[in-house]
Amino acid sequence: MGKTAAAKKLASAAMYGGGGLSAMGAGLYGVLRAEAKLARRAIGDAEGDPPDATGWYGRGRPGPAFKVALIGDSSAAGYGVATVVGTPGANLASGLSERADRRVYLRSFAVVGAQSKDLAAQVESALPIEPDVAVILIGANDVTHTVRPSQSVALLSEAVRRLRSAGVAVVVGTCPDLGTIKPINPPLKQVARTWSRRLAAAQAIAVVEAGGRTVSLGSVLGPEFAAAPALLFGPDQFHPSADGYASLAAVMLPSVMAALGLVPESETTPEALRGEGVLPIAKAAVEAARTPGTELDGTEVGGSRRGVRGLWVELRHRRRHPCTEPEAPHEADDEMSAAGDSASAGPSD
Repeated sequence: MGKTAAAKKLASAAMYGGGGLSAMGAGLYGVLRAEAKLARRAIGDAEGDPPDATGWYGRGRPGPAFKVALIGDSSAAGYGVATVVGTPGANLASGLSERADRRVYLRSFAVVGAQSKDLAAQVESALPIEPDVAVILIGANDVTHTVRPSQSVALLSEAVRRLRSAGVAVVVGTCPDLGTIKPINPPLKQVARTWSRRLAAAQAIAVVEAGGRTVSLGSVLGPEFAAAPALLFGPDQFHPSADGYASLAAVMLPSVMAALGLVPESETTPEALRGEGVLPIAKAAVEAARTPGTELDGTEVGGSRRGVRGLWVELRHRRRHPCTEPEAPHEADDEMSAAGDSASAGPSD
């Protein structure tokens, strides 16, 4: 079975109740179950809580503030860094505030060790703050805990649909390429790479079908990781370092800005010279899984969202912005306190 057909079949199994194992083969799934147990022992279980990135960003900038809900696992929470400015939340909110010249209120609902089954509770906690955009990072723990791919994708799809039904824009970072993780040893690195890319493609299909947009994290949040693992991985060689989380935020930020309608008019349509264009969803998802930082979002061709090969999707390689010096979150000042009442009054984790 080709990669496009495999990804489409896995996503379809998730959305319509099939088992999904045939998309990658039951034998491959069994191998990964055994490898995941070994990798989990090598990685260990995360202990302690990362710094909380929740708060206001962009002191002195005008309102109204953009509200961002950060949802997912340890890669969203920023596990492994010592200070809040090293978290992906602080990097993302600081960058958004600077680029938009607006206040940003970010609330982190991410939980270390979370799997796709935990998304529903996080989404329900996030909805009362009425976020403008939700950023979701999930999938790696599903792999290392051997969650069935179809189940993982279905749970993610449901979370996106719930957010979209509430009018929240959604940006999902798809499953990273686990073939680059040091505790996963050869020859099974290639198996893990193939499996995680297929899962990422299936996630992309399901998320875009549900009304969200995706960003491929590829070689563990960007090609820089393969070139500089000592710099961009933390001490456990599984979670990113502060520099790695900054790279993650840099990959996600352009798509978050696009979801909020903050792109220049010159960048509103795909550029063929940058390898961008409109493709059927399954083909676009496989292409995105190969190239870190690729964004997928639903579009129309001739007034129709679907062609004979499924949903039409814009494939974009959005320009990254220079890294912003991250700031620590602060309390709302008097000018913003009224606007922040509903946000700060959201339920606790």
